[in-house]
Amino acid sequence: MNHAPPGKRYQQLADRLQTLILDQVYPVGSRLPGVRRLGQQHGVSVATAVSACRELEQRGVLEARPRSGFFVCPPPARREAPNLPSADRRPRPVTGQERVLRMVQAVNDPALVNLGAAVADPDFQPVARMEQAFRTVLREQRRRCVGYEFPPGAPELRAGLARRLAALRCPVAPDDVLITNSCQESVAIALRMVTRPGDTVAIESPTYYGLLQVIESLGLKALEIPTDPIQGLSLEALTLALERWPVAACVVVPNFSNPLGACMPDARKRALLALLAEHDVPLVEDDIYGDLPLRGPRPLPIKAWDRDGRVYYCSSCSKTLSAGLRVGWLVPGADRERAWYLQFINTVSVATPSQLALAHVLDHGHYDRHLRTVRDLLARAVARMTDRVSALFPASTRVSRPAGGFVLWLELAGEVDTAELAERALDAGVSFAPGALFSASGKFDHCLRLNCAVRWDQRVERALARLAALL
Repeated sequence: MNHAPPGKRYQQLADRLQTLILDQVYPVGSRLPGVRRLGQQHGVSVATAVSACRELEQRGVLEARPRSGFFVCPPPARREAPNLPSADRRPRPVTGQERVLRMVQAVNDPALVNLGAAVADPDFQPVARMEQAFRTVLREQRRRCVGYEFPPGAPELRAGLARRLAALRCPVAPDDVLITNSCQESVAIALRMVTRPGDTVAIESPTYYGLLQVIESLGLKALEIPTDPIQGLSLEALTLALERWPVAACVVVPNFSNPLGACMPDARKRALLALLAEHDVPLVEDDIYGDLPLRGPRPLPIKAWDRDGRVYYCSSCSKTLSAGLRVGWLVPGADRERAWYLQFINTVSVATPSQLALAHVLDHGHYDRHLRTVRDLLARAVARMTDRVSALFPASTRVSRPAGGFVLWLELAGEVDTAELAERALDAGVSFAPGALFSASGKFDHCLRLNCAVRWDQRVERALARLAALL
């Protein structure tokens, strides 16, 4: 047993553990042995082992996850967050988003390592469970599966989603939920409901390029609002924008924004809703990553504080359950029949087997069980990618610290054009998302986004090394 003074034993153990971590005995993203096991291994009490882990948590070396234990964090010295961009001065039309297609096509090219499109590898999806769900609904409801489920969609799925929303303090009836083909289609329908061609929409900057594609297709203008990598959308900049420009709508990803991974604190969510109410501006909320916190509980959507139907809530299961399922949903507020019609004329209906399979997964509790597993897997994947980027990329590279989701945003120093770099990277067998795609004004040409939810192997290691070499 260690006979050092009691007040110092936990610090000595913390120092020993930190040395082991630096020596890669416990690599980034790995879980330390339980505190009882640590105490046995190092000849100290459980209380001392707990105190040592808490000490390392304070140092930023470990991260505690509820009911899971302590995990090794990426090195803090190489994880400076990207800078907060300056506000754009005027609304801009969106153009050039056809460049996205080549990048997302890389997902289906086995010769390329996909670090570009935010599509999780099947290792992060419950493939066997989804296969079982499809077999069940095709066997038990085969006649129904060959027909249409016209808007608003399958009743059992809408009921299941309404129950989940109620648990998030969003009391909605099943008839308030519209099933769509994706979260992006939900956002498009919501914007069609609240805007006309030529209108201005306030968006985060950087923002998801899929939103820019929707804005471009609807003939709208984008007003970019700077977004903090930790706190999310700048309310101060949005206030100035609302005073200066006739903003028709605001689109926000408050929970784990894409590409920064920022999560707005509850107080700022409420303040955003109050600010938009003051200016009578509707809010389109994209909550597609809300179920994927890397640590801590699932955050509430802004919809939880909506009392007048101002928030058009959009989400899907493409990031959590299955990218190929193609099922999203929209809570469209008061004019739900208008939303039903827009979905009908857009794609007629959502595939019936997909709707019923998702309803089956929700009804049997499989979805929540999967979330408990995949959140831990994604936290390790993000930590691993952060660690490798820190080791391979220039020391001046700034890396986001996402609170959820599974993408990293990198800000490169110097004169780097990541759009040009992306072309050379494709030739080298690597796909990533260049930063200019995430801005209507062409900002962030020195930034890029990486998908962390990949099957980690030597191909990925070599791809990152080739990408770093191209810099």
